[in-house]
Amino acid sequence: MSQVAMPGQPYAPTASGLDDVVVACTALSHIDGERGDLIVHGYSIESLAVRGTFEDVCALLWNRTWPSSREAGEIREALTNARLDAFELLPSLGDALSAPDSMEGLRAAIAHLRSGDSLMDRMRVTGAIPVFAAAWARRHAGQPPIPPQPRLSHASDTLRMLTGIEAAPPFVRALDTYLCCVVDHGMNASTFTARVVASTGADTISAVVAALGALKGPLHGGAPGPVLDMLDAIGDGARARSWLENELAAGRRLMGMGHRIYHVRDPRAAVLERATRVLETSGVPTARLPLARAIEREAEQLLAERYPHRQLRANVEFYTAVLLDALGIPRSLFTPLFAASRVAGWCAHVDEQRAVGRLIRPASVYAGPWPQPAS
Repeated sequence: MSQVAMPGQPYAPTASGLDDVVVACTALSHIDGERGDLIVHGYSIESLAVRGTFEDVCALLWNRTWPSSREAGEIREALTNARLDAFELLPSLGDALSAPDSMEGLRAAIAHLRSGDSLMDRMRVTGAIPVFAAAWARRHAGQPPIPPQPRLSHASDTLRMLTGIEAAPPFVRALDTYLCCVVDHGMNASTFTARVVASTGADTISAVVAALGALKGPLHGGAPGPVLDMLDAIGDGARARSWLENELAAGRRLMGMGHRIYHVRDPRAAVLERATRVLETSGVPTARLPLARAIEREAEQLLAERYPHRQLRANVEFYTAVLLDALGIPRSLFTPLFAASRVAGWCAHVDEQRAVGRLIRPASVYAGPWPQPAS
């Protein structure tokens, strides 16, 4: 359906960017931006990150219930098999893993997966993302890919394929926390994209490839790397205020600060800061954590002074950068690793949209020229 703007009057959309427009009813996650709450199918993000492994959260989203140990074991085995299958596909991916950008390579690699039934597709694509991301990184480092290890959990094997080292338990727990923390987050751009594609009746692989395309855009998934660039540029907490003032004076954003929905501190930022602190108490060097805290304090105060009517606090990307850096993951892989978690949410949304059974077809407003009468 198309509406028409009044002649001679520019059309001002009432919901630019679809802000506050309800496009789906979902049981998967709920965000309260005023209170700073994130609920994933009945669990606060804080409790989910402490209690769950990635396999647990996959079961929660896909089966709508917390898994028994047997059910979690079945998910773990299925994801292991999916990683092994994905590794066997590496020779057939052509130039996908030679792409200069990690997300470009991941998008092209996932497109090689064959689609089947919904259950197998979600296992196949969730298992494949860390395999393909790690293989891309190894190729660009001039090293051969590392085959998956069946006895390891998804988080543990992901770290092993990325770093070449079997990670100690504190590292695995930290990555599990991250994967649980970012698995789903309302109707964000990539999730909405996946649901639009699913609404056409397309397969899960197609929906995930489209979601990866949305995530590749810097306005959705590209800020954790620049957060590290900011920390490196500041270097010392004593320099934070002047450096941040210069950035704002130049009209540039402060990376990792502010969120379109949250008017308080992003609850995921708190979870990831705590996870980094746990790493620190386990003896893992986290040199950037004190600097990050100092910069966050200065940035929050400065933004409050500059924009007193807006609440610009740390978002998930701020402490994502600090945590993933402490785990030894290069910043070029930050967005693919985000996708390795969010894919479980995408697949759950695909299933939920299929149950609706209706094509997503929003309206538009025509503001172009009208045919002119013949002279």
